Amino acid sequence: MQKKRTRFLVIALGIIISLLIVGFIYVKTITYQPTTQALDISKNAELKNDTLVFEGDKDHPSLIFYQGALVENSSYSIWAQKVADAGYTVYLAKEPLNLAVLGQNKAEKIIEANQVTDYVIGGHSLGGVMASRFAAAHEDQDNLKGVFFLASYPDEKGSLANFNGQVLSLTGSNDGVLNWDAYEQAKEYLPKQTVFEEIKGGNHAGFGSYGEQKGDDSAAINNDEQQSEVAEKLIQWLNTIE
Repeated sequence: MQKKRTRFLVIALGIIISLLIVGFIYVKTITYQPTTQALDISKNAELKNDTLVFEGDKDHPSLIFYQGALVENSSYSIWAQKVADAGYTVYLAKEPLNLAVLGQNKAEKIIEANQVTDYVIGGHSLGGVMASRFAAAHEDQDNLKGVFFLASYPDEKGSLANFNGQVLSLTGSNDGVLNWDAYEQAKEYLPKQTVFEEIKGGNHAGFGSYGEQKGDDSAAINNDEQQSEVAEKLIQWLNTIE
């Protein structure tokens, strides 16, 4: 009887491991990869515990960023480099399986490992939702200066309605992935000082540089143009925080 039970447990464990391996491989196959340009620029960053760090001026607030679902963090290197060149250190977090929902508190590790003082946090799509949850749990801390959303919005768990820091909501007019009804409803979770900006002709995938995304609409501007606008809007907003 004991041998049968042991055999059953071994078989069950083997099945579970096999399913996990298959699932991992599947997730890797559907993950969006950075363009050659983004990958090349990512080599300018320092790799610290899977986080890409684009160094800026230590006297300015740092920017901690959560990637969109199933998008490699290096896909955001183009605008990250531009923001760093303007003086703001950018941390592109690497989430487990490239899913921010599996690493909501990744920012905490980045802050501790790099001795980050003043910072803003934000993310793209699902990454923005998770970033807002982290911010909501730390909104009483003086070193959290702002929260930003790229084609994203907070949910109830990440409500920033009483947040005193600065908030930026940046969208693209041709975004076919963003749930616009939910985006409008989520405004109740944003504070009155939120700045709303739109990139005309920009789409969902254009907030990174990883090619086309399933369900998205075509952009009316090219990726280089949208990357430049993302960087410009972020820098303008960051300048208001100091």
